Amino acid sequence: MKKYLILFIFLLSIGQITLAQDTVKQENYSFHFQQTIIAQDKPGFSAAYSGRNSLSPLAETQTSITSTFFGTARLWKGSQFIFDPELSGGAGLSQTLGIAGFPNGETFRVGGVQNKIYIARLFYQQTFEWGKEKDTLESDQLQLAGLRSKRYFSIGMGKFNMGDFFDQNSFSHDPRSQFMNWALMDNAAWDYPANTRGYVLGAYTELGQPTWTLRFAFTMNVTQANSSTWDAKIGKANTQTVEFEKRYTIGGQKGTLRILGFLNNGKFGNYEQAIALNSAAPNVDTTQAYGRHKVGFGVNADQYLTKDFGVFAKASYNDGHTQTWFFTEIDRSFTFGGVLKGTSWKRKDDEMGLGFIINGLSAPHRQYLADGGYGFLIGDGKLNYAPEMIAEFYYKFNAYQNKFFLSPDYQFIMNPAYNKDRGPVNVFSIRAHVEF
Repeated sequence: MKKYLILFIFLLSIGQITLAQDTVKQENYSFHFQQTIIAQDKPGFSAAYSGRNSLSPLAETQTSITSTFFGTARLWKGSQFIFDPELSGGAGLSQTLGIAGFPNGETFRVGGVQNKIYIARLFYQQTFEWGKEKDTLESDQLQLAGLRSKRYFSIGMGKFNMGDFFDQNSFSHDPRSQFMNWALMDNAAWDYPANTRGYVLGAYTELGQPTWTLRFAFTMNVTQANSSTWDAKIGKANTQTVEFEKRYTIGGQKGTLRILGFLNNGKFGNYEQAIALNSAAPNVDTTQAYGRHKVGFGVNADQYLTKDFGVFAKASYNDGHTQTWFFTEIDRSFTFGGVLKGTSWKRKDDEMGLGFIINGLSAPHRQYLADGGYGFLIGDGKLNYAPEMIAEFYYKFNAYQNKFFLSPDYQFIMNPAYNKDRGPVNVFSIRAHVEF
């Protein structure tokens, strides 16, 4: 932890250097940086039994780190080229096992704790515009500053994160600055396409209008659940995602409603077939075959009630017949909460958030776990089923000029991995985040 704090001090010092044309004028290039360190502590809890993928009932402390360099360039009119190398390291509690709504959104399902450098994004986008109404875009990690028509069509391809474009939310989307839990990052039952570090190869399109946006992505699959090898049989292994976003105002306050649908196709295993083959110890991996599908949807809304207070809610579902392939083992989810800025106590750049999560499984999925089956994330050897319920509270301090933030966080988890025989679990966290 000491070496991470030394690195933070160094980054804060160089952060005073202007790396981008930080202005609302037209940018032709920009450079941004972020680093996030999350330390989490879990006291011991009661557990009637444990399995291969269980959260350890012993007291435990783990730390994760991610560092990302964001490079963006405008090659010609309407173009944007993004190149983002990233470093990640550390680990989640119990090797990121044993909770479907995992409490650290910066920790992916990666086996090693050593720091690794990789290309997070390598993406080209071209935008075509028409009409006289303009929006002013500010410089951001994945966006060049400038004017853009409110009527446009964008198309792009390369390596990116689905959350860069889909399932956004003003209050519950980014574990580096908002809630940390996985189920509060995105619609949790959306098994969104990604490799084990959260990125995907594919193509993306977006049609923008003054009050609504329509998005579509066609992306590749990995060859095995939670892996990083891309399946070359694109005709048989692919995903399609579509989202409609409607922006509006209520009482002069901004709100957004998003409706998302997805279809994943690939070499997936089937829970019911695994149980039929071996009810004493089912293994869903042994039933994998091309021609399988996972279909689902998500509804995602955020609404400001005042300029300093807003609320959100998300509901999502997938059919739950085929095995979880990309994200986490959640087939139904409902989340809601609110975020309050610190203006009333003279800390206008601070904020506090309170969120609630209810996660569930399909009948075949829960029977598979009850019979002793394992997924890539959860599995206690047997199951006394109940919905996984989580509450999260955080307070984000603006520690230094809107560049360095500290966020203490608490999460209370009932029925971890849907098991009434284990828990409850308390997770205490501190997050340090720097960006410039």
